Amino acid sequence: MNTKGMAIVLALIICATAVQGFVMFKGGRCLCIGPGAKAVRKADIERVSVIHPSNGCDKVEVIVTLKAQKGQRCLDPSSKQARLIRQKIEKNSSLKHRNM
Repeated sequence: MNTKGMAIVLALIICATAVQGFVMFKGGRCLCIGPGAKAVRKADIERVSVIHPSNGCDKVEVIVTLKAQKGQRCLDPSSKQARLIRQKIEKNSSLKHRNM
């Protein structure tokens, strides 16, 4: 291979490694898009998931699974209902750790 060809291959390899380090999505890979709902009827809630910030998403997400195949809803983490849910989950998890 001549010098010009080797320089092109080297430049392509350097560009490829630099592109791998770029963040493709500004917000990461969050499950909730937008601010989320302020509240959901308590009777419709089947399950609640709280996802804490991580490398993939830099915000807290509160995801509520609704009964009767109505899907999932994201709650606004700063809403009153979401704060109460998070407090209850933290309280329950601290009680479990004490009992072990």
